[in-house]
Amino acid sequence: MSIRIGQGFDVHAFTDGDHIMLGGVRITHDRGFAAHSDGDVLIHSICDALLGACALGDIGLHFPPDDPQWKDCCSAIFLQHCYSLVKQNGFIIGNIDSTIIAEQPKIKPHTQNIRQSLAEILDIDVDNISVKATTTEKLGFTGRGEGMAAQAICLLTSKA
Repeated sequence: MSIRIGQGFDVHAFTDGDHIMLGGVRITHDRGFAAHSDGDVLIHSICDALLGACALGDIGLHFPPDDPQWKDCCSAIFLQHCYSLVKQNGFIIGNIDSTIIAEQPKIKPHTQNIRQSLAEILDIDVDNISVKATTTEKLGFTGRGEGMAAQAICLLTSKA
């Protein structure tokens, strides 16, 4: 059996808006993400983890931010595509562990919905997905409320 590990990271600044997308879940917030797509930092970091584990580059290679077809695109489409590439390369997801880094909005009330959403997008068991959140104790750009970051790590195993 072959095992691969991948890690991903993404960040987006806040801008005017009334919600953000995290893990495919719409969360009411007094700001939105400044992004070409819907700016879902969690999904973007998971995409990079999956792609990295298969040595297939990063999300920007597959979905260039200057390509108009991806303008305001739902990031679930990116994640489904990245997982299809994982499967084409003979792997399945063992697990995904992720951390959202932000002062606001509070993530804990949404973690179960986010886990369920990601499980549905990927068609895997929700028990294989971990979503955590932390702050930076008001330090740095996330601490000042200027944006949000997310990191993810995945374990892939060969199908055979």
